[in-house]
Amino acid sequence: MAPFLLLELLNRLVILALLLGSSSFCDSGKWVWFNVSESFRLLFFRVIPYQVILINGQFPGPQLDVVTNDNLVLNLINKLDVPFLLTWNGIKQRKNSWQDGVLGTNCPIPPGSNYTYNFQPKDQIGSFTYFPSTGFHRAAGGYGAINVYQRPRIPVPYATPDGDFTLLVGDWYKTGHKQALQASLDSGKSLPFPDGVLINGHSQATFSGDQATLSAGKTYKFRVSNVGLKNTLNFRIQGHTMKLIEVEGSHVVQNMYDSLDVHVGQSVNVLVTLNQAPKDYYIVASTRFTPKKLVASGVLHYTNSKTPVSGPLPAEPSYQLHGSMEQARTYRWNLTANAARPNPQGSFHYGKITTTKTIVLSNSAPLINGKQRYAVNGVSYVNADTPLKLADYFNIPGVFSTSSLQTVPNGGAATVATSVIPTSLHDFIEVVFQNDENAMQSWHLDGYDFWVVGFGSGQWAPAKRSTYNLVDALTRHTTQVYPNSWTAILVSLDNQGMWNMRSAIWERQYLGQQFYLRVWSAVQSLANEYFIPTNALLCGKAVGKSH
Repeated sequence: MAPFLLLELLNRLVILALLLGSSSFCDSGKWVWFNVSESFRLLFFRVIPYQVILINGQFPGPQLDVVTNDNLVLNLINKLDVPFLLTWNGIKQRKNSWQDGVLGTNCPIPPGSNYTYNFQPKDQIGSFTYFPSTGFHRAAGGYGAINVYQRPRIPVPYATPDGDFTLLVGDWYKTGHKQALQASLDSGKSLPFPDGVLINGHSQATFSGDQATLSAGKTYKFRVSNVGLKNTLNFRIQGHTMKLIEVEGSHVVQNMYDSLDVHVGQSVNVLVTLNQAPKDYYIVASTRFTPKKLVASGVLHYTNSKTPVSGPLPAEPSYQLHGSMEQARTYRWNLTANAARPNPQGSFHYGKITTTKTIVLSNSAPLINGKQRYAVNGVSYVNADTPLKLADYFNIPGVFSTSSLQTVPNGGAATVATSVIPTSLHDFIEVVFQNDENAMQSWHLDGYDFWVVGFGSGQWAPAKRSTYNLVDALTRHTTQVYPNSWTAILVSLDNQGMWNMRSAIWERQYLGQQFYLRVWSAVQSLANEYFIPTNALLCGKAVGKSH
């Protein structure tokens, strides 16, 4: 029997034991096998092959369709020649940062080996993604969609659509992720401008259906996620308007839009009614706020259409940064809609809670030892050989620092550190992202969603709190910060663990624009956090520890 077939047979027996013995699961289960490998695929106009990371032979990877609170048991077999991890973008991992899939919580999966993830999309409905968190693998693919559906009898605030399409859009480099991109970053250089934009792995795509499912007068859901590396994308459909219904797990007030700005790491859901003449129409994703425009186009094909797409591609909106910020302010929480549980989304009155701490985070792009780095409050993060979560659990000293990163900018010289900000379970904190650079920023917090309460230009100051939306700001897991501007969020720290706060722009994350938030309680119990998994990989200073 081939080694990988034998390994997979053994893994299935192990997974069965994990599922039956897990204390964290009480609902239905979904078993998934991911085989990670590299191969070549035709991407741009399907004429030139490029090396990509495949999952189960697919690029993008398989779509995970689950129901909220499903037990997801996912066995990943790493057939690459380097260590590998996947992380779950927007999945909260309630009480379970052990499964977060980043280098601060998990040892990477060695080549020719496997690891079984064991987690739930707990009390969530919406569109999320997964992608590689190790090295610069994200530039080579390995990403896919996670679509979390409501349980039976949990209503959503719109009629069941006649079809459901997932669109993974993002900028793309034609050069190799290891030999060129990662090597360039390691040598102290920033990345060049990307080469193109892809929609579901191609620069051109078609969205159609059969006679019964795609026709004039019907309404379809489009799930749009920006899985790119660095650029905001604008999404639009020729001749059609879009009704925004959900943003990263939050049902929103259902406004109509001609186009939507989707920033790196973000996801939106829209409804599109086919109310035009039955022919083909362009679907477009293009870069925003860039001197050179990169465009990927798709085709929306009406049933029985005999008229191909025609005319110029629909133009991007004329508004720029200020208009994009104004669009973001129109995203409002639907306070009358149910969440994943049968209670209104707005029943938690976040605007009436006193914050326990304010953290102001200023990003920068310093040179350290003559090399390009990116920093938060003057500290550029470096990965440790030992995952921070393991070091914390086993009380291993010297792995990370809780004093190197200050909670306000200090204007000092840039340094490097494995930085952690300590917080307490059940703190309610205000975080302000201050962006004094001319580049768009995108910030993400693992294990949480947060209320995006304010955007503004220039410097943030306490007086800016008077502009906050403390009534119906939506929750999400990733927020943009416009150039020379600020964004404020509120976070209820109800999820114990070690959680990664990072730039979603992967070049910046790779070169240090990240840190970890340690959410801690002196009471160690299953009510706060699950035990270390029995199959946890140990590496660095944790090798040989008993668990």
